[in-house]
Amino acid sequence: MESEQSEAQRLAKLRWRCRRGMKELDVVLTRYLDRDYMRASAGVRAAFETLLQQPDPDILDYVLQRVTPKSKELADVVARLNAANR
Repeated sequence: MESEQSEAQRLAKLRWRCRRGMKELDVVLTRYLDRDYMRASAGVRAAFETLLQQPDPDILDYVLQRVTPKSKELADVVARLNAANR
C-alpha cells in the first residue's frame, strides 16, 4: 500500500514538472507520462526526469528536432516523446 502511494506521489510530482511555460510542451510531456512512462525501463525514466530539468526552449528545440541532445539517453527519450505524439 505504501509503495503504491509513494508511486502515486512520484507520478503527481512528475505531472507537475511536465507543466511548462508553453502549452505545446505541456501536451507532449504529459501525453508521454500518461501513455509510456510507467512501461519504460528505469534508464528511460531517469532520462525523462533529466529532460524535465532542462529549460523550456531546449526541450522545445529537441522535440521540434531543431537540435539533437548530446546525451544518447536524452536523444532516446526525445525520440520516444516524438513517437508518442504522432
